[in-house]
Amino acid sequence: MNKLNHIAFIMDGNGRWGKKRKRGRNFGHIKGVSVVKKIVNHSIKLKVPIVTFYVFSSENWKRPKKEITFLFKLIKTYFSKEIQNVISQGIRINILGEVSKLSLDLRKVLKKSELLTKKNKKILVNLAINYGSKYEILNAAKKLKNKKNFKEFEKNLYTKDMPYPDILIRTGGHKRLSNFMLWQLAYAELFFLNKLWPDFNAVDLRKIINDFKKTTRNFGNI
Repeated sequence: MNKLNHIAFIMDGNGRWGKKRKRGRNFGHIKGVSVVKKIVNHSIKLKVPIVTFYVFSSENWKRPKKEITFLFKLIKTYFSKEIQNVISQGIRINILGEVSKLSLDLRKVLKKSELLTKKNKKILVNLAINYGSKYEILNAAKKLKNKKNFKEFEKNLYTKDMPYPDILIRTGGHKRLSNFMLWQLAYAELFFLNKLWPDFNAVDLRKIINDFKKTTRNFGNI
């Protein structure tokens, strides 16, 4: 049976979910946050050590300014209101991405959340915000002294000191990585679901984990 250390999520479909219900894209984002909360809680029950959520990509700046502003306000509001619950549940928050390009007030909220939860050990929750894997790889390569040293290269990735994802789950019907953890997902098991992120639930998660545990993983061997 395969050991499960890390699950990564591409949470696609929030906007479409909201529009289908004639409530707008932002309504879908609100629902999406509540699903993240439920999936983290269920991951704790299933003893998954690490989960990573693709919150905002470096390409998402192309979206309407009003939607971007709403998304960042949603993140700030969540951590302002929920940080004590996050701490009490033993959740450690870690941010992946170029946070220097975010607003000062958002950076402060994220940094505070990391500091307040840094001793928590039940689960590590990575939030990829303003994250682009191509930039991450290029930046890591620039820091290399020995260009053939993979271990040295990997120390310069955002995911240093943590196991790479065993599973990638993408909702929303698209079968692509969208510039997400391109290096880290090299040997991950990929699961693409047609349902939109707000409809993803604990039953879906359990089924995927069960399928993963039955999968033969050779990593190049026979």
